[in-house]
Amino acid sequence: MSECTHNCETCGENCSERSEPQSLLAQPLPDVEVKKIIAVISGKGGVGKSTVTALLAAQAARQGKAVGILDADVTGPSIPKCFGIHERATADETGLLPAKTPGGIAVMSLNMLLENETDPVVWRGPIIAGTVRQFWTDVHWGKLDYLFVDCPPGTGDVPLTVFQSLPVTGAVVVTSPQSLVSMIVGKAVRMAEAMQVPVLGLVENYSYFACPSCGERHPVFGESSAEALAKTYGIGTVCRLPVDPALAAAVDAGEAEQITGEWLNALVQTLEKE
Repeated sequence: MSECTHNCETCGENCSERSEPQSLLAQPLPDVEVKKIIAVISGKGGVGKSTVTALLAAQAARQGKAVGILDADVTGPSIPKCFGIHERATADETGLLPAKTPGGIAVMSLNMLLENETDPVVWRGPIIAGTVRQFWTDVHWGKLDYLFVDCPPGTGDVPLTVFQSLPVTGAVVVTSPQSLVSMIVGKAVRMAEAMQVPVLGLVENYSYFACPSCGERHPVFGESSAEALAKTYGIGTVCRLPVDPALAAAVDAGEAEQITGEWLNALVQTLEKE
């Protein structure tokens, strides 16, 4: 037998000290049963990722699914505002209780734990990542068909924590038409692939403006690159959201559940099949 390197992954010997790689998945509370966890990610900020998360959750809920949203964007939480949630989170002796939207979507976000919504979160990466992990392990999510995780942009601590700590079913990548953003999409896709999480869909936000008079579509932020990106990275489902002042106003007013556009239908159907 050769000298032990203590690296069982590269060793072929069947010795008594051999150990298998340990899972990093965190265990939720005993009452939690989630069928599918969908991470919503982006390579760059400002592409409307939280809006896409809110619309996906609202559409799934309208179809009779039990839905929750874990707001993992700890330093820039937007999900409570999308649904008009302003109250503080509550808890019992065993864990945190998520807030419920008017449509019954369970929501947990750091904004619901702050004394004031506008208080800054000046924390280092490990603390933020630990908080996101606790939003999975310490919250009474109950029985859900879908738990959507609104991740912060990029490929840093928090998306890595989500992929490693939660049993993620698949990822949805959000982008916009600008070539700079499109270039960065590959980073988000490659990260999901490295974590062995399939990318189930690509959503291009701000894709076009539809004239209210004639219906003609104008690519105000440049020609769409969604189909080309999807082909490059082998993503089967593509959806495009318009530049729509009414949509933006509804989200800003906390009325995401009132938006009934069919832009994300194909993606919701894809998630249902997984």
